[in-house]
Amino acid sequence: MKSGPAKGTPRQKTASILPLAGQSVQSLTIRNRQHTRRVKTNSLRRLTKALLVECIIKTQFDLSVCVVNASEITGLNENFLRHKGSTDVITFDYCDTSAAGGIFGEIFICVDQAVSQARRFRTTWQSEMVRYIVHGVLHLCGFDDHSTDGRRKMKLAEDRLLRQLARRFDFTALGD
Repeated sequence: MKSGPAKGTPRQKTASILPLAGQSVQSLTIRNRQHTRRVKTNSLRRLTKALLVECIIKTQFDLSVCVVNASEITGLNENFLRHKGSTDVITFDYCDTSAAGGIFGEIFICVDQAVSQARRFRTTWQSEMVRYIVHGVLHLCGFDDHSTDGRRKMKLAEDRLLRQLARRFDFTALGD
């Protein structure tokens, strides 16, 4: 995956106020802003929450996952990352360093790319979509894929988390 974390704020409203010490926030929003495929946002929300709470063991998070089309992610990619063209996933990290251990950000995933990559890798577009969410969450946990060693470590963590989620969820039930 050639995408990566971006600093910045594409949110139209300000990011959530971080919790006070000792308090915990668990806010997860899933938005489907594309019409290429039908995405079951409630199922995707359950899977993403399981990823955060049960697999990665995060108790503090304010995360928004936006499912978008190629046109929208191309605009984000060009405006915020200065990369030309479409990509599969872009992550915006809003974490304040004082909120160590929490996840605060947005992940944009492109269904058009998921469909295309699924054909290439002989899998389902739903599995690719889950991979993109895991990839984005790993970026929010501090993983970086800009070096060979970083990519290797991130891919190992990604595959491990995907196996954990696949034991619990039927990825094809996330959409049709």
